[in-house]
Amino acid sequence: MIKEKSNTTLTFEDFKTEVLNDYRIAVTSRECSLLGRKEVLTGKAKFGIFGDGKEVPQLAMAKAFKNGDFRSGYYRDQTFMMAIGELNARQFFAGLYGHTDLAFDPMSAGRQMGGHFVTHSLNEDGSWKDLTKQKNSSSDISPTAGQMPRLLGLAQASKIYREVDGITIKDKFSVNGNEVAWGTIGNASTSEGLFFETINAAGVLQVPMVMSVWDDEYGISVHAKHQTTKENISEILKGYQRDEDSKGYEIFRVKGWDYAELVSTYERAGAIAREEHIPVLIHVNELTQPQGHSTSGSHERYKNAERLAWERDFDCIRQMRLWMIAINIASPEELAEIDFELKKEVLEAKKEAWNNFINPIIEDQKNLLTLLEQIADASINHKDRIKKLISELSAIKAPLKKELLVYARKILRFIEVPNSKVLLSNWITDFIAETQEKFSSNLHSESSKNVFSVQEVLPKYAENAKADLDGRMILRDNFDALFAKYPETLIFGEDVGNIGDVNQGLEGMQEKYGELRVADVGIREATIIGQGIGMALRGLRPIAEIQYLDYLLYAIQIMSDDLATLQYRTVGKQKAPLIIRTRGHRLEGIWHSGSPMGMIINAIRGIHVLVPRDMTQAAGFYNTLLECDEPALVIECLNGYRLKEKTPLNFGEFKTPIGVVERLREGSDITLVSYGSTLRLVMQAANELAEKGIECEVIDVQSLLPFDINKDIVKSVAKTNRLLVIDEDVPGGASAFILQQILEEQDAYKHLDSKPQTLAAKAHRPAYGTDGDYFSKPSAEDIYEKIYDMMHEVNPSKFPSLYQ
Repeated sequence: MIKEKSNTTLTFEDFKTEVLNDYRIAVTSRECSLLGRKEVLTGKAKFGIFGDGKEVPQLAMAKAFKNGDFRSGYYRDQTFMMAIGELNARQFFAGLYGHTDLAFDPMSAGRQMGGHFVTHSLNEDGSWKDLTKQKNSSSDISPTAGQMPRLLGLAQASKIYREVDGITIKDKFSVNGNEVAWGTIGNASTSEGLFFETINAAGVLQVPMVMSVWDDEYGISVHAKHQTTKENISEILKGYQRDEDSKGYEIFRVKGWDYAELVSTYERAGAIAREEHIPVLIHVNELTQPQGHSTSGSHERYKNAERLAWERDFDCIRQMRLWMIAINIASPEELAEIDFELKKEVLEAKKEAWNNFINPIIEDQKNLLTLLEQIADASINHKDRIKKLISELSAIKAPLKKELLVYARKILRFIEVPNSKVLLSNWITDFIAETQEKFSSNLHSESSKNVFSVQEVLPKYAENAKADLDGRMILRDNFDALFAKYPETLIFGEDVGNIGDVNQGLEGMQEKYGELRVADVGIREATIIGQGIGMALRGLRPIAEIQYLDYLLYAIQIMSDDLATLQYRTVGKQKAPLIIRTRGHRLEGIWHSGSPMGMIINAIRGIHVLVPRDMTQAAGFYNTLLECDEPALVIECLNGYRLKEKTPLNFGEFKTPIGVVERLREGSDITLVSYGSTLRLVMQAANELAEKGIECEVIDVQSLLPFDINKDIVKSVAKTNRLLVIDEDVPGGASAFILQQILEEQDAYKHLDSKPQTLAAKAHRPAYGTDGDYFSKPSAEDIYEKIYDMMHEVNPSKFPSLYQ
């Protein structure tokens, strides 16, 4: 473990001790990789991807890594995690086996494959630890270069903490912005757009980021000549090198087997980033990958004999060993003794981790077998069949929990004795309940600050108040109140700063709160979200603005794979309560007019999706979210900024409840369910239908995720016995989700006298112009006639067909 040093002057003995300790960590890590591969190939583990060949540069990075710093890396950084004291061999194997207990696998409790690392930022109650007093790693994800956008935000947080005054929460998160964000990536993954987008953004923002590229010349089996222009990432990024006239990067290139030069390079890189807030790129080349990409294949298939021989010679641990011998750190015999000792230690750690994993399941197997034997003895017609299944289960020497349930549930089908059936069904129910929680908890915050902890506060209005204020001004004045109330809150996006966003919802805010808190950024949606994730991981309350809803598609991968899964994959040990602001619906033309809500809600489970119909409702959502510790997407109505609303007297204080529907119109004949801009058309149609004697109950869902937690819609359906869902997404999009929630989750089918129906947009994007919109999305006339047709089916004489 690397410890902080107060005295930088080392004696030779101190130096020797430190180098030998580093060597021990490297060898331990290598032995874990070698044994780990065997565990996968023998079937004990599912899949393995390891950090062998990258050990020595990771030791050097760990030396420059200080308390308060953050790592955003990829799945080969096991040596680094061992070096900072956050991973040991037993935990490494627990992760490989998928142990579902954080006490054994603190990285994810079996929710991620091995090689995905994290440190715990939160206490048991979901409150923040003091991150300045520990070394931090943001939780890894597998998608290549997916760690890059978050890295940008982790680095930017230091800039905010150093340069923005008045942030009262900073003590647990920063010491004068001195923290560095350290990124790692494989050379092949630098081909991803997310890498280049992040590199460019960090150069523009000038944030303390050190980006390491581990270069072993391959991306799985594909050579660098197919990956990177000139086969050299630092060469093609030379234009980013800072000089006397312009800001940019400091760029270093160093051989991955040269221990002494690596240590020196990382010390310089860390000092530059920490003191000057300059981003640094370190291209670590001439690395090897002794076992190939992963346990899915062998690198002998695609590396020639010459390359394999070179990799054996320039293996970084071998080169470190030769260097240690050359400068009299240790003799070959001493190092051989260390190697032998560490092999035994890792082997023992592996055995211990396996026993910790398998023994509780074997105990469950024994208890189940005892119960099943009793059931078999009491059986009348199926004793032989049950005995056969018991024998099969008993023969499994290393059972999975799944296998226990498979046999128990099969045997349940053949039980005739009521008491036996009760015993086994209770065992199955209890076992599923206990085990399911280990795989399904923490999709959302389970702390006392989750979205359901906030009580609704209604907007207050002056007596006889009229709708005389533009919706955009409701948002502007509410943001003003929030920025004053929460100094840790900031907003950024395309055109957000100087002009106050494209719809003027932030008019004057940059002038009042400064360019760091209300900031313009480039056209780069993925890293806008990444900025927000990283800053939220470090205690700030960012609002990331994506200019239009369909631009969200550029960022949906980061939202889906990183933000939405964060609480889940860390079992509640990290959080990033990012608010994503965007706008959409009902604009004319193919672009900026779509409503891909079905795509969004199915991709980002773990993020709340809020769909306010007006700006007062939207402002209330922002007020609610800033009292919570969960991420959310707020989709404002694009055509509502110039519509008039009443002026609230309590800006920053009124709160829209999340997951609660609102009834906009009472009715007895049919329940209409919708959201956002479409509600205006629904209300228009409902009022016109009243002239025909059809009374519609109109319900605004307000939020799609979560959906109607009080199950109020079914109460309406129980009264009207009819249901229509109106949506401007494509058929089968969000309307299908809404219908599933109402019919299945709320059991509304029990109350229906007519077929439940949906009215959605056409299957294509909206065509250009007002006519294009009219013939692409539900119009007031479409809604009117759909409802009338449903009532015609009920009472043809009272409601004769409109079209003969």
